[in-house]
Amino acid sequence: MSGTVRNAASDAGDNPVVRAGARVGYAASGVLHLLIGWLALQLAWGGGSGSADSSGAFTQLGSTPVGAVLLWAVTAGFALLGLWQLTELIGPGEAKDKVKNLGKAVLYLVLAGTALRIAAGGSSGGGEQTSSMTGTLMAQPFGRILVAVVGAVVIGVGIYHVVKGVRSTFLRDLRENPGRWVTWAGRLGYIAKGVALAIVGGLFVVAAVQSDPEGAEGLDGALRSLLELPFGSVLLTVVAFGIAFYGVYSFGRARYAKV
Repeated sequence: MSGTVRNAASDAGDNPVVRAGARVGYAASGVLHLLIGWLALQLAWGGGSGSADSSGAFTQLGSTPVGAVLLWAVTAGFALLGLWQLTELIGPGEAKDKVKNLGKAVLYLVLAGTALRIAAGGSSGGGEQTSSMTGTLMAQPFGRILVAVVGAVVIGVGIYHVVKGVRSTFLRDLRENPGRWVTWAGRLGYIAKGVALAIVGGLFVVAAVQSDPEGAEGLDGALRSLLELPFGSVLLTVVAFGIAFYGVYSFGRARYAKV
């Protein structure tokens, strides 16, 4: 890669607007996870009607008196955070770190797109989009294998989150010790988010085995599946609080992250 491109990416990553925007993006992640935790808690006790996922959370945010303004701010934050992650792809570093940066960049840009669509008056439809994507994959040669691989990767990401929470290695992402409350919120949040992601991945694997695209649901479907287990409401409540704790940690990360 030419030095000109590398220098341009470095300049973009060091741009004060991009760096400040990245911190806004982490704060936006905090808002998102607090709302998902709230929606999941409502779902656990039969009081919720919205989807307990990013689309449902953005829709909930948009329904507040200042929701439109907040949605545009969240959109900008996630977009700048995704841009900053892209700048981290260029330059020295291990391949595994670059793969992680690319994955995070895609995730944040997708979240920015979802928030933008809802801010502009579009529908949420998170679960339907997941089933549609799965159906498209299954229609391809070796489609069921592709869906199973996607599920296995998501399960792996979930396990990674759980391990990161148990070992508190997320503290390496911060420039200094954020204090006890952020650390504990991060531990509980990463574990709960990892469990939720592992369930999402499991639904993809089951959908591949049964050749049923409708079975591959996103986060909302994964959380609803907990209700089918013994003491499901209690389990979902624990996960809901864990996701909310991840939101609390994200606010701490907005301040202490290495950007």
